[in-house]
Amino acid sequence: MIRKNLSTPIVKKFIPARKSNSRKGDNGIVLVVGGSYIYHGAPILSSIAALRCGTDLVYTSVPKINVVPTRAISPNLIVIPLVDQKLTRGAVNKLVGALPRNLHSATIGMGLAIQEKNALLHLVKSLLDRDVRLSLDASALIPKVLPLLANKNVVVTPHAGEFKRLFGEFPSNSKNERIKLVEKNAKQYGITVLLKGSTDVISNGSTTYLYEKKIPAMTVGGTGDVLSGLVAGMLSKNRNALESAAAATFINGLTGKLVQKKLGLHITSMDLLHEIPTVMKPFDKIV
Repeated sequence: MIRKNLSTPIVKKFIPARKSNSRKGDNGIVLVVGGSYIYHGAPILSSIAALRCGTDLVYTSVPKINVVPTRAISPNLIVIPLVDQKLTRGAVNKLVGALPRNLHSATIGMGLAIQEKNALLHLVKSLLDRDVRLSLDASALIPKVLPLLANKNVVVTPHAGEFKRLFGEFPSNSKNERIKLVEKNAKQYGITVLLKGSTDVISNGSTTYLYEKKIPAMTVGGTGDVLSGLVAGMLSKNRNALESAAAATFINGLTGKLVQKKLGLHITSMDLLHEIPTVMKPFDKIV
């Protein structure tokens, strides 16, 4: 097992260069599926984070009730309404039919109300069948989804409670035990696991990256949604799920540190979105 602490030189290798003659869509097309009557902001944070990390196009699919506020907050989002208030089989069928064929990656689950678990499974399978790379978070993290994910380009991004729901084991407070638990489940299920915490643990079962954050301001709601958007954005440009998850974690953490330095313990997740370009600029490469 290889274990490394994330650093700028490592992450620079994970973020591909942009071709000087590239056209719209060449640098990533992302789908974000989330939101509910209560949690309208989560998919917005993910979508803008994906755009801010250099993705060309983001399609944001939210329940009908959330469409107007989602469109109002940014003209940069391409909003696809879900036909039902929660994720249903019918809503998934309509959504899949409306998606562009050249979609690169998707993130699913942030704030999402799921009426039928089979609807989630149908969505995940439909996207994987199209060779779409996936980042799964929040309500998308259920045990039934695991058999669909083995040896695909998939990242799951649980916090400790979601990890317990997904894998049946609650991560210990011991750093070494947490690392071993993540590595075991990543290897067993053939996926990349990103366990969020004071030290983020990212592993595909053979290589593990660690990122010690120590950013207490980032306990504010929505920082995980920003991370999910960054994972999907990175996946849209780099097929390697482990590298994309590691790069997203590192950028998210550097952004949190910058915002905490500027604003102290009084930040919102929107503040992170504004600073992502500043943090990512040193990683920009044009060929």
